[in-house]
Amino acid sequence: MTTETETRLARETGPAQRVAALAEPVLADMGFRLVRVKMSGPTLQIMAERPDGTFTIDDCEAVSRAMSPILDVEDVVSSRYHLEVSSPGIDRPLVRPSDFESWAGHEVKVDMAVPVAGRKRFKGTLEGFHEGEVRLFIENPEGATKEPVLIGVPFADISDAKLVLTDALIEAAKARLPKGYGDGAEIDEDQISQKGSEDDNG
Repeated sequence: MTTETETRLARETGPAQRVAALAEPVLADMGFRLVRVKMSGPTLQIMAERPDGTFTIDDCEAVSRAMSPILDVEDVVSSRYHLEVSSPGIDRPLVRPSDFESWAGHEVKVDMAVPVAGRKRFKGTLEGFHEGEVRLFIENPEGATKEPVLIGVPFADISDAKLVLTDALIEAAKARLPKGYGDGAEIDEDQISQKGSEDDNG
């Protein structure tokens, strides 16, 4: 089983970059998409999701079982590390054009690798994705009017983008969960942001 190929903002470096290169085809064959790989101290985090944005604890554990032996054999991380597999969560990173389309209307923070109009950081409301640009409404930088201004920033020049946690975002995330997700129990943030098995490797 493979997922549809779509350009991902790949900003990993060093060991995380090598892990991402190993993880993407494995995840695709399992029907998942890589969101990002991050090294934070001894923790190696692989963040993934299904094409519909969901990712269960069982999914986390399946990815952990698939990746652990590969990472052991390839030995891409020289020091002892702790493997953590998780979902993107509610205030998720946005890494594909479809992410920016899917979450249009919600608040977002965008950091640029290359300045746009002299700025490298933007916060506003997503309008969507069009012709290689992420479009968002921001406060008028000139201050001449309170009306927000629509701008476009090149997708390829984004270093980081993520949703801003708001009540509206939480409700929207809950509404997107498949029927029966969480076995009928009350849905909370822990069910929207899953973190599965954690393995120590060294």
